[in-house]
Parts: sequence; C-alpha cells; structure tokens
Amino acid sequence: MSSLMIQGTTSDAGKSALVTGLCRLLARNAISVAPFKPQNMALNSAVTDNGGEIGRAQAAQARAAGLQPHTDMNPVLLKPNTDTGSQVIIDGQAIGNMDARTYHSYKPVAMRSVMRAFARLHARHDVVVVEGAGSPAEINLRRGDIANMGFALATRTPVILVADIDRGGVFAHLYGTLALLEADERHLVRGMIINRFRGDKELLQSGIDWLEKETGLPVLGTLPFLPDLCLEGEDSLTRRNSNASRNNHLKVVVAALPHLSNHTDFDALNLHPQVSLTFAPLNSPLPPADLLILPGSKNVRKDLDALREAGWPQEINRHLRYGGRLLGSCGGLQMLGTQIADPHGIEGKAGTSKGLGLLDLKTRLEAFKQLRNVSGHLCRDGVRVSGYEIHSGTSKGPALQRPAIDLDGRPDGAISQDERIMATYVHGLFDQSAACASLLRWAGLQDVSESSFQQRLLKDMDRLADALEQHIDLAPLYSLLELAGPEKKERA
Repeated sequence: MSSLMIQGTTSDAGKSALVTGLCRLLARNAISVAPFKPQNMALNSAVTDNGGEIGRAQAAQARAAGLQPHTDMNPVLLKPNTDTGSQVIIDGQAIGNMDARTYHSYKPVAMRSVMRAFARLHARHDVVVVEGAGSPAEINLRRGDIANMGFALATRTPVILVADIDRGGVFAHLYGTLALLEADERHLVRGMIINRFRGDKELLQSGIDWLEKETGLPVLGTLPFLPDLCLEGEDSLTRRNSNASRNNHLKVVVAALPHLSNHTDFDALNLHPQVSLTFAPLNSPLPPADLLILPGSKNVRKDLDALREAGWPQEINRHLRYGGRLLGSCGGLQMLGTQIADPHGIEGKAGTSKGLGLLDLKTRLEAFKQLRNVSGHLCRDGVRVSGYEIHSGTSKGPALQRPAIDLDGRPDGAISQDERIMATYVHGLFDQSAACASLLRWAGLQDVSESSFQQRLLKDMDRLADALEQHIDLAPLYSLLELAGPEKKERA
C-alpha cells in the first residue's frame, strides 16, 4: 500500500493544508491520489455523493485530488454536541450519541471501519495521503488510538510531522512530540516540516541544524506563511480572516453560537469585496448589521437558550424593526419558529423549547438524519442555487407555504410576507456566484460585483501546491510513496 501520513504537533498545525496541497500536487502530475482521515472531530461537514457525511476538510481535499467526496475518506466523524459528548458517525451515517468514556470503549469497533475504508480507497487509487488528528503525543489518549500513531502502526504508514512556527515554540513542539512517542512510533516518523514561517530564513537555519542533529530526522522544508489562503476549515474560527473593518460595505453579522456548525457556509461572504463580515459573540451586543444570520447548530435548543440568556431576541427584534434582514440557516431556521421538540434526546436532554416566534412553523428532531446534495432556484427571482442538507429536524407550519427555495419541485424553507426574514435548510447557498449575488441584493446591496468563490478555492489549492514544489524537498516523499519524482534538491 502506497500511503503517507501527515501528523501535527498541535491542532491547527497545518495538517489539513498539507494534505490538500499534496493531493493537488500529485493530481496535477497525473497520479491517482485520495485523501483519508481515520477519525475527525468537527462541526463542519459535507454530504457525499454516496449519501453520507464526512468532515468538510476531507471533501475539500477530494476536490483538490479531482475526486468526488466519498465516505471512505473519513470513516469516523465525531460531532460534539455537549462538552463531554458527541454524535458518532460511522461510514457516513450517525449511529447515536456517546460520551467520551463510552466512545473510548467503542474505538476497537470504529477501528474496523477505519481499516475497511482504508483498504477500499487503496483498491481504487495508487496513493492515499492520510491526515492525523490533533497531536500524536497525547499520552492520555494513546491506548486504543485510531487517529494518529495507532493507525500508522496498524498500517505501517510512514509519517511526516508538521509544526506551526507562527504559534512560537516550534522546536519544542517538534522535539517534545518526538520525545513522547514510543520507539516503534518514532521509527515511523521520516521527516519534519515547519509551517507558516515569515522572516529571515538564515536566522532559522541554526535551529534546524540543531533539531536535525538531536532527532536524527531531516527537516524537509519550511513553508512560508501564505496570507489570505482560503481553504475550508475543520472547525476553529480562530484563524478566520476578519474583514469587519471594511467601511461602506454591506454589513453581515453571523451569530457565533456555542455549538455553531458549518461556518464554512460563510467563507464566500468573507471573501466578497463588497461585504463586511463579523462573527459576533453572544456575550456582546449585536453589532450594526444589514443582514443578520442565525447559522447551523449541533445543539439547537441549547444555543437557543444561550441566545435568550444573552438578550439577543430583543436585539433581533430591534434589528428587524429598523429594516434589517434576517436569514436562518438550518438550525437557525428551527430557532425562528415557534417550537423545537426533541422527544428522543437527539441533541441533548429530551424536551421542548419555545422558539423565537418569528416564523409560524414547528420543528421536531428525529433520529433519522437527512443527508443530500440539492439544487433548485430561489423563489424570489428564479436564480439557480445548489448546496446540501444535513439535519435531523422536520419542520411543519403555515410559514412553509411561502418557501424560500424550490428544490426542483420540493419546497424548502420560508420567506416572510414582508420579505425581511428568510429561512432554509440548505447549506452552501453563498458558494455559487449567482445565488450569492441574489441574496446580497435581497439583503440591500446594489450593483453586486462578480465574485467566484469556487474559482478562488481552486486557485488557492494550486497556490498551496506551488508552495510545496518550491519550499519542500519532495524527493523523500516520492520515495516513501514509491513514485518516480523530482531529484533531491536544496530547500528553498
């Protein structure tokens, strides 16, 4: 099996980006390559063509490789819905909620799904590039590990370790991680990469020389910090580029809910030259906005409680009173209704919550999760839209008689009589240029400029692949993958 695993010294060290770049680079060289992440914990997910759910980063990596996303690329997905528990998704389908202890006992079963998915990918592709999760040096989680070295040992997959110098302490991260590995684990590590460097490389070289001498492993290269690189993220908002300082633009505010999911829905807005986007924490007053968005949530009733505790319902009513527009996306749609019932405890404690009452609809959460890629047109102006649905709730009520979207014959969502409130179960509405422009016009922006989010994603994937070609010694990686590749070169 020809495979290579990218592990990181910390979360957000650059594992996802490196796998994306390698998939793009190999695909450009006509090599059949697929991404793989054994276990992912993320609230950003995507729907595959075979009707399952995987981490959003793996879907983006699939596109970088020129493939359609498939559940085999991420066989285990954990979607946190409490501080100690998650919904567990195996081979694309939710099997229920587990707390951390229960899931730890379940790992041997999950590992069997991981190994079967990995074997299926290898049967279809020449190379599989594997992404680890978090750090392999979490010694309290080593027993039963399926995400990092546990997987690498089971498959004898060589490992490249990446660290983020922008955080500081890069040499301690790399040296310390290696020191905490067992001998058989460390034997699988074949090199290191330093990520997000900005500065004079000559000042870095003495540290690299020391690290290589002390560890006996090569530093294969130093990737520069790539400003404004747009890649769909796993989960964290911490590295989201904020454009909130833009003046004289349409002001869009997204409520930063405690269990916010699929914030990648708004990446296209963040990059749009005429939009000022803010993720607003609930512990602060609602900022001035032309468009307010209530996004998806992995625990809708709990996030609705958080909105109320923060006094946001009054802020939302004031926003509408002064002419603002309001969009509810998936969980946001459910919050806008009159009632949310969770009789089976799908997202937490069983019970019923009163909604915000801005749309006349009620939602009931069921165990069966609706997963599908969809297309259709906006009911307001007929503009074509496409996206995906991931939700357990079924909504009913008079408000739905004025749908927001016609999904090729199936109505979705609602738009209020005064057209100030729109709600939909469809994620990814802003990703397509025409739909994004239509929604921005509805929100009050005139003379919308053309902005292609999809082209930007592909451009930045190529930009990342170009950086790997320029700054990483690829010859050892090609050798590990048993591929004919570039001759060994000096690090740029």
